[in-house]
Amino acid sequence: MDRPAAGEGVRPIIRINEDKCDGCGLCVLECAEKAIDIVNGKAKLVSDIYCDGLGACLSECPRGAIELVEREAEPFDEKAAESRKRKGPPQQDKEAPACGCPSSRVIDLRPRKRAGRPQGESVESGPANWPVQIRLVPPGAAFLKGADLLVAADCTAFACPAFHMNFVKGRVVLVGCPKLDDQELNLNKLAEIFSRADVRTVTAAVMEVPCCQGLPILIRKAMSLAGRDIPLETVVITTGGEIR
Repeated sequence: MDRPAAGEGVRPIIRINEDKCDGCGLCVLECAEKAIDIVNGKAKLVSDIYCDGLGACLSECPRGAIELVEREAEPFDEKAAESRKRKGPPQQDKEAPACGCPSSRVIDLRPRKRAGRPQGESVESGPANWPVQIRLVPPGAAFLKGADLLVAADCTAFACPAFHMNFVKGRVVLVGCPKLDDQELNLNKLAEIFSRADVRTVTAAVMEVPCCQGLPILIRKAMSLAGRDIPLETVVITTGGEIR
């Protein structure tokens, strides 16, 4: 039987089931000690010394991939954890990574020029934020504060040629699928956003198909959970790309 290394002892510490983990990164944002990173698309405990064993990250994992166990581990090093917080990943309200890949880094985007017409004329478009997927957006992200929010079913932007100019410009964008997404996860995320950010208005963009009609209902329920009454407008896009 292997002997524990010097300085090790049995204590509470997290264990991550990589088979269950989908790399959403919510645990990274929740861990105050920054003891977790996303490595190759999976959450990973960086080092035993950074984990205080309190398990604050457990409730944030939508897949139940994290548990608290008792095992031989190096003691929690508060000074090392503080040093990692200063030098490591930025805090959630700044440009914190929403998941493991650099393309999901939380960013405020200024209006940009895009070449979008055959004549070479450019138009201003594009969302004011990144990421845009509901599940990846941290509720404390700075771009949400005082935002005019567009919550769009993900098919709408493909069906409607004028979607960017009519709906995206000047708004913070959240995208999801009312049929295929984990709706409980989206409900809780939206409720937390409405609770924490002073969102001014919400526009729900949905397709005319029946499965999309649950999105405005989900948004209203999230407002109710957050105790907020925010002006909500619903826009319907036909399968032919028309705006109703």
